[in-house]
Amino acid sequence: MAKQRPEPDLDRELDDLPQALRWREWMRRVEVVLFASATPVSREDLARVVGHKVSVDLVLDDLQADLTDRPYEVVKVADGWLLRTRPAYGSVIRAAADIGMQTLDLNEFDVAVMLAIAYHQPITRDGLKNIFGKDISRDLIGRLHDRNLIATGPRSPRRGAPYTFVTTHQFLKTFDLQSLRDLPDREQLDDAGVGVSG
Repeated sequence: MAKQRPEPDLDRELDDLPQALRWREWMRRVEVVLFASATPVSREDLARVVGHKVSVDLVLDDLQADLTDRPYEVVKVADGWLLRTRPAYGSVIRAAADIGMQTLDLNEFDVAVMLAIAYHQPITRDGLKNIFGKDISRDLIGRLHDRNLIATGPRSPRRGAPYTFVTTHQFLKTFDLQSLRDLPDREQLDDAGVGVSG
């Protein structure tokens, strides 16, 4: 649900413009909102900048088509949309831009733990221990949490009510997933030696 904010003085209907220019302005508004946001923007929030009878999905479709020849694209992540650089340009950005603080610096075991959390969430540290056959350090959990890839989930209904862990929207964004349904098949990961079943 969209956060309650004061309504800005914004002409959403744009009745003084011809239809073609009105539609182009709505596309620009959606594009600039996506450009300015570091997190996925919901349909409800995008609807706040266009006319009340306008289909946000159609505006997004037209914006995606308009960006076909550009180095960035509109992508759906979880329940919202992002404007992001096309993967083909990742090496270009890494060669020229200062993105040192944005790198994840995760090793294979870190990724395996994150995937186990994704497949079994909400899961406790004991649940992770059962999967990997060893304790998962608080340090590793802290690193994944600091990178906003996992979060604390509901308390387990077991004795002592231990904390559980779940993945975040940032996890979906980082791994280019729209939802957890887009995760690779568990058997394929197990066959590849990642071992997230348990």
